[in-house]
Amino acid sequence: MESQIQQQEYTTTPEGMPASEPAGTLALPPAPQSNAQLKKLGAQVRAFLDELPEYIAKFYNENQKPITVVLLIVAAFVTVKVVLAILDALNDIPLLAPTFELIGIGYSAWFVYRYLLKVETREELGQEIQAITSQVVGSKK
Repeated sequence: MESQIQQQEYTTTPEGMPASEPAGTLALPPAPQSNAQLKKLGAQVRAFLDELPEYIAKFYNENQKPITVVLLIVAAFVTVKVVLAILDALNDIPLLAPTFELIGIGYSAWFVYRYLLKVETREELGQEIQAITSQVVGSKK
């Protein structure tokens, strides 16, 4: 009686259909697709991959400015993250952070002495700033 019950036990497949093998045995995967179907699928994939560069070029030409802006924003974000990571790593080195602070204080003191204490040097600084601004922005004529 028990042998009849064991023979009638079947496993269920994920789809809920009863399997033809008794419980505890492994089911084989379904048979692969025929060669004709695989060739047809391969031809479709090959055709898509052949046209992919044209699709990308067309998309880029239609959306060149937004893509460039997004890429520049991403590049700026990555650059800022890398620079902050480098600065954080440099600040962890003993005596390097205080040395940079002293260099910064020294440069600031030199800048104040060189450009901000006298009227003539302030005018010189203003002229240099105007020259750089006109080079970057362009001169108005």
